[in-house]
Amino acid sequence: MPDTIYLINPNTTLAVTQGIDRACEPLRMAGGPQIECVTLAEGPAAIETERDVDAVAAPLVRLVAELERRAAALVIACFSDPGLHAARGATKKPVLGIMESGLLAALTLGQRFGVIAVSTAMIPRHRRVIGAMGMSDRFAGVRALGMNRVELTDESRTLHRMIEVAKQLCDEDGADTLVMGCAGMAQYRERIERAAGVPVVEPTQAAVAMAIGRVRVGW
Repeated sequence: MPDTIYLINPNTTLAVTQGIDRACEPLRMAGGPQIECVTLAEGPAAIETERDVDAVAAPLVRLVAELERRAAALVIACFSDPGLHAARGATKKPVLGIMESGLLAALTLGQRFGVIAVSTAMIPRHRRVIGAMGMSDRFAGVRALGMNRVELTDESRTLHRMIEVAKQLCDEDGADTLVMGCAGMAQYRERIERAAGVPVVEPTQAAVAMAIGRVRVGW
């Protein structure tokens, strides 16, 4: 039986794929499923707009079909969960989205969760998904970093802004757990958690942990 969990980065930015791969390190273990990260060759440089989300769905589903025979499970490693339901319809293997998984994990860690978004353009999409999942009563709010791709390469500045937004979500919006609204930023999680004083979910880790469980119990 296949024993590899494939994580698909649906944008073409290799630095993001590398960040996703680093997020998986705590979940790699002897005797556990192999975890392999791949980059969608036909994606945009970043998934920012609804057009980007829709544009990657078809090539992503094609890649899922190509990987199916070798995969024990697949993870769509983008917080917009592009093509998630179409991908599930294209394979009998488990397919998890990091947004869905991250939000579900947050419900087990606190009563009200907040989301740290990258840009304000993403906030309406996050709100729609949270509403569609029936989580509105447990949703404290979402706030954006408001940083562009160039600014996000400055780790010190990014961490400072993430902590600032995290504290606003907790102190002003009443969140008692937080979800990082982006893939490839696991290096910030523990420091945000210490600064905000609440659990912080890195969504790629949440999805991979769920995928490992599903592979192991045969769901």
